[in-house]
Amino acid sequence: MGIGMQEMLIILLVVLVLFGAKKLPEIGGGLGRAIRNFKKATSEPDEIDITPKAEAKKPEETEQTTQTRS
Repeated sequence: MGIGMQEMLIILLVVLVLFGAKKLPEIGGGLGRAIRNFKKATSEPDEIDITPKAEAKKPEETEQTTQTRS
């Protein structure tokens, strides 16, 4: 029970009459961006990790600690 070729042509003709030939590329581009954003949103994790990461030690700090130990 899918859409046949005749139904697709009728739908395309109605869309063309309603929006005009100049608006169709804009509508198609907007629809493509919407689908792309939806796919991106569904592939991302649900939660954002806000726990602080361990800071890397600076080379200056490691030099000072080795000098004080000597």
